[in-house]
Amino acid sequence: MNSSAPPSSSDPAAAESPQGMRKIATASFIGTTIEFYDYYIYGTAAALVLNEAFFPELSKTAGTLATLSTFAVGFAARPIGAAVFGHFGDRVGRKAVLVVSLLMMGLSTGLIGLLPGYDTLGIMAPVLLVLLRLIQGLGLGGEWGGAALLAVEHAPRKKRGLYAAAPQLGSPVGYFAATCTFLLLGVVMPDEMFESWGWRIPFLLSFVLVAVGLVIRLRISETPAFAKAMERHGTSKAPLAEAFRKHPKEMLLGAGMITVVYVMFYTAATYCMTYTTGTLGIPKNDMLALTLVAVVVLGVSTYLVAKWSDRVGRRRLIIAGAAFGVVWGALVFPLLDTGNYVLIAVALSGALLCMGIIYGPAGAYMPELFATRLRYSGAGFSYNLGGVLGGAVAPLVVTALAETYSPSVGGWFMSAMALLSLVCILALPETRERDLDTV
Repeated sequence: MNSSAPPSSSDPAAAESPQGMRKIATASFIGTTIEFYDYYIYGTAAALVLNEAFFPELSKTAGTLATLSTFAVGFAARPIGAAVFGHFGDRVGRKAVLVVSLLMMGLSTGLIGLLPGYDTLGIMAPVLLVLLRLIQGLGLGGEWGGAALLAVEHAPRKKRGLYAAAPQLGSPVGYFAATCTFLLLGVVMPDEMFESWGWRIPFLLSFVLVAVGLVIRLRISETPAFAKAMERHGTSKAPLAEAFRKHPKEMLLGAGMITVVYVMFYTAATYCMTYTTGTLGIPKNDMLALTLVAVVVLGVSTYLVAKWSDRVGRRRLIIAGAAFGVVWGALVFPLLDTGNYVLIAVALSGALLCMGIIYGPAGAYMPELFATRLRYSGAGFSYNLGGVLGGAVAPLVVTALAETYSPSVGGWFMSAMALLSLVCILALPETRERDLDTV
């Protein structure tokens, strides 16, 4: 064998080079980018048009709640997907299941763009929409845990926060791409055309994203940490059950900690879009443009805080983000109610700044809580369990509170969820110096 030959892409040692780490970072980044692109286009479409396409016989408020319920269905499926993909990810390896999760996630999103509406299929249209959301949720449930582990388990200990920023940056980039897509469509086509068929274009673009992501992921290697764990300890027969048995505190408190991330993102990205365009009468394109400002804040804060966590630790930064969320949740709707574009941008940017401060270091923090042989199941299930409360329930609760009482009450709910996350992170340890092989 020629000792001077370059390491192959399937060789874990290849990932330790700068070129190898760039490939790993790209592979972990592409999946979460597609994840947030897919979810945000659905959230935006749900706020703007899906109620009329799939629930035309309901009132405006009931139709909005119905479409947000289909949004929640995807989140409800995510812990199941995390359990299934985590099981195989901890027994077979990270790479193989990430390919499957990417296909399920992206193809189901693309098929939503091909799904006929209520006028064509009747009651079967919303039924099939829910089915596709379930499949999408199952795939997404396995995506984040694998993408985060792909980055963290390849990275040097002193740079885990930095490289874990790669999957976390998929959130603002996917959000930005989705927002720009809808904004462009709003500029180039009239409202009637957009509501008739134009809204389908962002969903159909998911087919292209899946093809690109698949090519990248097929070229990566298995993580060194997983390979070592298999050699030393073998695999767990029931990794999720073992994770609950050995790490119950980390499983439940980790889910509570990450809840505020979902609350801030999906309330700002979904319900606030409905509220400002429907109740306040702000033009759709103006709101889409204002959200781009918040996206930039999210992207910059996610990267900087993730990198900073390698120096000062993950926990104290997450504590700061949750404490900020307690205050900011109460300010969001009073700022929106002014109707002033600058203050609306500030309201949305503050919510996503809170998310970025927590979400950046969480990419390394949650995997560091669990042993390698249980890490995919533990981190993935905990992350997605937090998503059920924060991403599925929050938009529904905020909508109901706003309709029954006032929007400001919905803001207090956001603060309460931030307080819950703050309590949870205070009960968890620092993990920055942990050796992943010996957790």
